[in-house]
Parts: sequence; C-alpha cells; structure tokens
Amino acid sequence: MVTTVDDLAQSAPRGTAGSAAADGAALRKIPRTDQLLNDPRMLAAERRVGRDLVKAAIVRAQERARNAEITPDQVADAAAAELPVTAASLTEVVNATGVLVHTNLGRAPLSQAAKDALATAAGTCDVEFDLETGARSRQRGRGVIEALKRAVPGAEAAGVVNNNAAALVLAATALAAGKEIIISRGELIEIGDRFRLPDLLASTGARLREVGTTNRTSVEDYQQAIGEDTGFILKVHPSNYRVEGFTREATVTELAALNATLVHDIGSGLLAPHPLLTAEPDAATSLRDGANLVTASGDKLLGGPQAGILLGDEALVRRLLRHPLARALRVDKLTLAALEATIAGPLPPVARSLTVDPAALIDRAERIVATLAAHRVFAGVVTSEAAVGGGGAPGVTLPSAAVALPEDLAAALRAGPAVRRGDVPAVAGRVEKGRLLLDLRSVDPDDDARLIAAVLAVAAPR
Repeated sequence: MVTTVDDLAQSAPRGTAGSAAADGAALRKIPRTDQLLNDPRMLAAERRVGRDLVKAAIVRAQERARNAEITPDQVADAAAAELPVTAASLTEVVNATGVLVHTNLGRAPLSQAAKDALATAAGTCDVEFDLETGARSRQRGRGVIEALKRAVPGAEAAGVVNNNAAALVLAATALAAGKEIIISRGELIEIGDRFRLPDLLASTGARLREVGTTNRTSVEDYQQAIGEDTGFILKVHPSNYRVEGFTREATVTELAALNATLVHDIGSGLLAPHPLLTAEPDAATSLRDGANLVTASGDKLLGGPQAGILLGDEALVRRLLRHPLARALRVDKLTLAALEATIAGPLPPVARSLTVDPAALIDRAERIVATLAAHRVFAGVVTSEAAVGGGGAPGVTLPSAAVALPEDLAAALRAGPAVRRGDVPAVAGRVEKGRLLLDLRSVDPDDDARLIAAVLAVAAPR
C-alpha cells in the first residue's frame, strides 16, 4: 500500500479551521512513499536489505513528520538514518566485558578461519556429495569427524549434534529410555535460563536414580545402584559452581571400573588438558581414564560454533548416530564447516585470550588511552580481573587491563546513534565503582581500532 499525502492529511488531528488548514498544508509537503523509494539511498538499501525494511524506515520517518517531530524536508534524511545495516536484526558487538565466553553475546567468537569456512559453505558445497564420483558421499561431515579424532586420538569415533543438551538427550534416549540413569545428587545441575538437567533427562523417558548427597558421593553409592534396569552412569561436571569443604566425588577411573556404561558430560569442551584450567575436565583425559562416551559443547572453551560433541567407543557413538532422533538433532553445513576450521585451524580467539600476557594488555590499554587523549577524550588505564564465563572454570580469575571511562558512556556505546547507523560496532563493557571498564582480555587486538572509533563517536568533542 502506498501512503499518500491525502491519507496523512485526513488522519491529522482536528483543531480550528485556520490551524487545520495550516496543518493540512504542512502534511501535504511530506514526501510520498513512492518518491522516497526512488531516493538513491533507499534504492541502494533495497538491494542490501530488501524493500519491506526500507518501506518500514520510510513509514517511521513520515510518522515522525506527522507528529511534528521533524519537518517535511527532513523526512528523507530521517528515513535514511533509520535504514538497517543488514536484513538481520542482530548487531555486531565488541565484547569488552572481560568475560571471554559471554553467553548473552553469543558465547565464543569464531576465528577468521572459521568465518572463511562459513563463507565457503554458505553457497552450494559438497556437504553430502562426492566430487570424484558424482554420487552421494558416504559420510556427512567427514572432515569435522576426522578433525575431532585427530585432536582426541583416544576417541574411536566422533559425532556432532546441535548442542550439548542435544548430545545428552540423544544418549539418554538411545541408551536409557525406559531404564535408569545413575547420577550423583551433587551433579543435578541447573544452568542459565532455568535449564535443569533432571528435567531434560526425564523428558526422554529415562528414570533418574539419584545417589549420594549434595556434597559427598562415593563410588560405592554408584555400585549399589547398578542393576538390570541401569542404562548408564552419568557423570556431570558442575561447571558453573563449586562445592568446597567436606566433599567427595567418584572419579572417572573409579566409575569406569564398574559394570555399567559411563557417560561423562565435561561441559565446556576442552579437548585436551589446559595449564591454566587444571580443574576443568577434558575429553582426552576422560577417555583415557575409561569413560565410554564424552559429551561437550562446541561454543565455549573449544571456541567454535554452537554444537554438541560426541566422542568415545565406536559401537556406542554409532548406536547414537543411527538412532532416529539423531536426524532431528543434526547440524547444518555452516556448523560443520566452522567447527572443522576451529579444530583444524589456528587457535581461536578464546584460546588466545586465555594465554595472553597481562603486560601486553596493559600496553594495549595505554596505547588506546593515548589515542583517545589526542582527540581530547580522557580515559585511564586500570588493572582488572577477567573471567572465562560460559559456565566454565568457576572461580578462576584472569589478570587483565581495562580502559576506564565515565559510566554514562555505557548506554551510548551499546546503542547510540552511530551504532544504529552501522558506523561503529556496539561495545559492551562493565560498570564497576562508577566507572565504565572496557576490559581488553576479551577484545581481539584487531578490534582495538574499532573500539577507539566507537568511543570517539560518542565521547569526542564536536
């Protein structure tokens, strides 16, 4: 439907005859929709984001003119300012919170290698096609499966589903529907958004056999629970909290010696031990210690896209992947490509951020502050503490450095006019003691220039 000036005039508020005539004359000056659609800026945006989003921006600008918020000759510029950068509503954010794996910001940022792989897979690709024979390929996602097996040599087989919860659902459905899953009461975890592991497992038709207590569960507790109805023993890493003091838990080695299948949910996705995260379980060690199946997330410490990873005994993994539910939980070509590039390619951003030298962070902060000062924006360098995040390594703090700014810049850096226009990325920091801290441990060094540009867009004197 094309909006006309007559429509606008007829719907204008009524007043005195003289004011009504003046209002009508002003409304008739508002550019018509068809005229605005022919503006070069609108034509360019239409090719980028589509006609519907462009028309929506135009209608909003016309409405502002009807409400006397802007004049009729400002409508075209106002509509241009409203144009979205992309056809999707997601906004790019520079993560300066100091939380390396920030769930609300999409967890792990992808490496450039993963982004390049995504671009290749975005079109048509050989995801299920053998280029040599011209026939359908025998194994979907062979590249990422081989990459996982190279990264974890102790795994006889590997599989990928769409997240770690899906991996557990698949295991519970294929191995324990109508049977019992033995689990410690201290591992009946709840993570973000009220997601509770017991509810997830019960939804599969399995019955939970809880053993031990919140703070102490022994291998004998598991042993006494094993029976004809046992589907498997589930050991879960409580990755977003710690229980300290009078505690006890059965190890993977102890549980592997029992007469039952052992599934270990390691959570955050470490494939091998990490020197800074000694309390965080990893797939290689778990399999070495006797776990039959390991499940993990792909978008946390592994640093890749959202995915659920299955590693373990060949017969067990094959059984899961051949279950009918696996079809509903499988990942698409984009995830396969990004995950393979993450595992086989250079270190992803999360891994680099974990090991960066704090002195290098202070040096970066000093250079950023000096650049801002040259533009008469005054900031400071402060030492800070970063965190792993994403439900990983609770209690582990990472020495860091931050750029300190006035607290009142936080909102503008997240969603100010320059961000809405797409001139600069949104920047999310954290507020502490009345200051906005832009923690650099979670910021890729290649983004420092864009971080500076975003600060200057909201803070530099005009």
